[in-house]
Amino acid sequence: MASLQIDFDHPSGAIKPLHCINNAPILGADDRMFHYLGEAGIPSARLHDTGGGFGGTHFVDIENIFPNFDADPEDPSSYDFAFTDWLLCALARQGVKPFYRLGATIENDQKIKAYHIYPPRDNLRWAKICEGIIRHYNEGWANGYHMGIEYWEIWNEPDNEPDVADNPMWKGSMEDYFALYETAANYLKRRFPHLKIGGYASCGFYAILERASAATANVSPRTGYFLTFFEAFLAYITSDAHRAPLDFFSWHTYDSVPASEAYARHARQRLDAYGLIHTESILNEWGAGPKLRGTAQEASYVAAMMCAMQREPVDRLMYYDGQVMTSYGGLFNPITFTPFPAYDVFRAFDRLYRLGAALPVEAQGDGLYACAATDGQARALLVANHTDRAMPLTVPWPQQALVRFIGSQAYDQPVPMAPGSQGLILSLPPYGCALVESNP
Repeated sequence: MASLQIDFDHPSGAIKPLHCINNAPILGADDRMFHYLGEAGIPSARLHDTGGGFGGTHFVDIENIFPNFDADPEDPSSYDFAFTDWLLCALARQGVKPFYRLGATIENDQKIKAYHIYPPRDNLRWAKICEGIIRHYNEGWANGYHMGIEYWEIWNEPDNEPDVADNPMWKGSMEDYFALYETAANYLKRRFPHLKIGGYASCGFYAILERASAATANVSPRTGYFLTFFEAFLAYITSDAHRAPLDFFSWHTYDSVPASEAYARHARQRLDAYGLIHTESILNEWGAGPKLRGTAQEASYVAAMMCAMQREPVDRLMYYDGQVMTSYGGLFNPITFTPFPAYDVFRAFDRLYRLGAALPVEAQGDGLYACAATDGQARALLVANHTDRAMPLTVPWPQQALVRFIGSQAYDQPVPMAPGSQGLILSLPPYGCALVESNP
């Protein structure tokens, strides 16, 4: 029988914001599904690939907000904030903080024609356009807001392909991106020293395990280039000639939980090796991909990843994707417009996040993952059986409990359980997950 060991007496740091997502359940300009974000306590949403192809024409992307690159960045009339205003206000009503990607949506059909993924003609002008966007949302400029958006990410996956002709994110060289980052990061950090400026949403570190990229990742199989780009970027921005701030480094994985743990450790080790010990490591694209969409297996994967990353050197997770009409949208059913099982994992993790303090947990059993929290009185535990076998589980729980099983309507019908001499005995089905909470 699988079992857990939980140290209830010695909390070990804080529960991290691991239930962040990309985007929101946008249905055109209809926010009727946004309440699900508030109900799951989603802390933040990264804005990338927002609204569909080409950023839905009007959302978030630099080219959508500032359509004429030759216009005056100091003139409010040069900007079209309308749809992005609507989106960010809808997120704010649910208590969700934006994590703003400055750049462009991926152009998967770029071989027909690429539109918005070329390097800017003038990096400083591009940075000043970004300044206008930040001023609008944080300083009230141009009939704007005071949203306190903290994270500003410079581009997404410029390393997607080594051959410019094949790259759906960046029609320039590695050096072109480095120059853009150097100019924009330094300019924005001088202008907004209190904000966090970073990048570059790396495609990932598959090559450290000699793996091709996961089939669910829309990236080149030439994964060695991702590492080459990463090392060259860190060397560039830490050099005396090109020094630039990196408040956070963002990266992606669409791989197994154990492999992703290895990637998290690699990212942290390399950042530290370049003296970037205070740079946050943010995994801001991850997921099981389209094939498992809507299944208990995906819910189990999501829970396992959150539990694993609580103990790994990563500061924040952002699941891809919270939109409805996309094959990567694993939270919501595009036919019924109701949540998939994975959504309940986000609800469950939020219960731990609100308690605040992490409790050390040791999981003993292949494919068993767990994470626990306390506020000094109440306790909560998230467990995941990430295998295709049923798993009897002993939980050392010292008090009455409410157990919510994830993956069906049962989540909203908690089961009262009393511990026996060995604690609670749970029976997790294949790819089953459960939230255990103290029952006052």
